[in-house]
Amino acid sequence: MDERPPVWIGHAVHRVSDLEQSAEFWREIGLREVGRDENVVVLELRGGTHLILLPGTPAEDTDEDAPFDLMVDDLEAIHEQWHSRGLDPSPIQHGRIHAAFSVRDPDGYKVTVNNSHVVGPV
Repeated sequence: MDERPPVWIGHAVHRVSDLEQSAEFWREIGLREVGRDENVVVLELRGGTHLILLPGTPAEDTDEDAPFDLMVDDLEAIHEQWHSRGLDPSPIQHGRIHAAFSVRDPDGYKVTVNNSHVVGPV
């Protein structure tokens, strides 16, 4: 019997000022590119969710959060790995539910990265 939930998020759309620069950033942190043309880059996350990068004008406030956050199994290892790659992650903060850090994407959006709290198979 399949114990996974029957639904998941299929796509998250993120408007970026430079498709190639943004695609490189998201590949660098571990997403898999699965499609592209001159107007879109599609990257895949664990579970099959697709991050859709579209050309656009990011918000003027560079302190704005990305319209999604990320979750990883080993937060400390990913933090160290991204630090060694020069991605400048913030210090890890320990909250009531998650430990987390953040990185800035090429347009200045703050992307929060949380430790996993998954329950059961996903």
